[in-house]
Amino acid sequence: MKHDWKKEEKSLYLPKTEPAFCTMPSLNYFMLDGEGDPNQEKFRNEVATLYTLSYAVKMSPKAGIVPIDYHEYSVYPLEGLWSLKNKNSHSNGSRLDKSQLLYTIMIRQPDFITSEFAQACIERTKHKKRELGSILETVRFGTIAEGSCVQCLHLGAYDNEPETFARMEAWSEQQNWQRKSKDHHEIYLTDARKTEPARMKTVLRFQVVERPQQC
Repeated sequence: MKHDWKKEEKSLYLPKTEPAFCTMPSLNYFMLDGEGDPNQEKFRNEVATLYTLSYAVKMSPKAGIVPIDYHEYSVYPLEGLWSLKNKNSHSNGSRLDKSQLLYTIMIRQPDFITSEFAQACIERTKHKKRELGSILETVRFGTIAEGSCVQCLHLGAYDNEPETFARMEAWSEQQNWQRKSKDHHEIYLTDARKTEPARMKTVLRFQVVERPQQC
């Protein structure tokens, strides 16, 4: 049967609009590191490259290349890990300077994909999509294990995310958790190019640790 992450992995990808705790397993991704404003063409080209690789993996059996334990599946959504060059630059409530953003954008790959297969897929794509050559050189395949996290579904524009993060932080404190850092994880359930800002859906997630016990 076809593995559909929307049905089989709801706890990871389809949380509710109220904050909730989750324990994230180790997951494999194609990843690209970058910096700067995500509204620029460079970022769009990087996203396109990750999708090109992800569909190349999915369609590999049609090219006569079948990974061990391959099964039909839905391509996973785009995700992003976000940070700032200066960790204190957004602590005073000022408007975010997007030129200062650091990011890792990524698309999860099925568990049957090995590092060797992923690298071979990158090399094959370099020959077929020469226009993506320079970006493909920077793609890496790896594992991320976030562990203890709090996540929530954010409805609306990206610029309104601080409101949802504030709710998540307040809830975490009530549950005796504290945010590990201002870095965070986003999962894009809608396409910003085709969706009105008010209707966009984004999973927001950050790592947490237990709050120290007060004497």
